[in-house]
Amino acid sequence: MKRERYSTGTPWEPVVGYSRAVRAGQFVFVSGTTATAEDGRIVGQGDPYAQAIQALKNIEAALLGLGATLQDVVRTRMYVVNIDQWEQVGRAHGEFFKDIRPATSMVEVSRLIAPEILVEIEADAVVGGCPMNHQGGCLQHDL
Repeated sequence: MKRERYSTGTPWEPVVGYSRAVRAGQFVFVSGTTATAEDGRIVGQGDPYAQAIQALKNIEAALLGLGATLQDVVRTRMYVVNIDQWEQVGRAHGEFFKDIRPATSMVEVSRLIAPEILVEIEADAVVGGCPMNHQGGCLQHDL
């Protein structure tokens, strides 16, 4: 099965040994994504809504880089450092996924990679085509 990686070029991707996103066949998996701007600064310090918006924009860019869109997302996971701010993060998520409505989770964590980061979001997508069998080929369905 063909495997493609999407990288943002951050210095910690090779150090930690991960990619922002990986596409394997019709599946795209986007790593935990924060409100990091292209220049490395954190967008929306102190504002969980603004951070969620930026993280979702970063997820969308990763998806597009691997031939997927937000419409292909089937699951998201949201990690927040303060669950009392769930409505702000949820509102941002709803603005991106209002009509798509993927399965999702939101959980509170004790902290994220840096103290100024309040939100981290992951996404899984399935890009068109046919369902795959365990060998990576198309399953054929008789109708």
